[in-house]
Amino acid sequence: MGRRSIHTAEELRELILQAATELIEKDGLAGLSAREIARRIGYSPGTLYNVFENLDDLVLTIEARLLDRLANRLGEPASSGDPAQRVLHLARSYLAFTHENPKLWNLLFEHHMPSGKAVPGWYQTKLDGLMTRIEETLSPVMGTSDPAAVKRAARVLWAGVHGITSLSTADKLSNVTSDSAGPLVEDLVVTYLAGLRGQGRA
Repeated sequence: MGRRSIHTAEELRELILQAATELIEKDGLAGLSAREIARRIGYSPGTLYNVFENLDDLVLTIEARLLDRLANRLGEPASSGDPAQRVLHLARSYLAFTHENPKLWNLLFEHHMPSGKAVPGWYQTKLDGLMTRIEETLSPVMGTSDPAAVKRAARVLWAGVHGITSLSTADKLSNVTSDSAGPLVEDLVVTYLAGLRGQGRA
């Protein structure tokens, strides 16, 4: 493809992000390359590095947009005001979101920073914000004012829900059970909340 036109820096940034996102949606992280992105937008591969520091920087930006979309989804109000139902609503919303584009979602867990290099602070803040959302939803159903207990319970619950969604989006759930992901997620949440209640913590 020949160069379409001269773009502003912001337009070029969006072109690169769109092309990279489409490649990931089609073939996952393995299908992403600077050469293919450049071919799609009609620029040389070196142009990418005038906009993004490297491919990790590009991928993190795509991940950040995905996390923002997830945060918006999880922020949608539940139909019920019951605290336990709000936890269920959060889990259902998470499951539905991961299935809308599994290859793009799995990017969050397939992509790793180079050895010895941590994710930027702004990225970690987005992750922490999502966990805070889960804590705030779970806290009203727990009979404790201990922030550490709420934090731990939220992470245990999220890890369990994420495990089911990961198997499901990878088409591996049938290796474990004939049940679909939705009922399994609901069973997990209901059982976990019941267990917290049995311990006097919910």
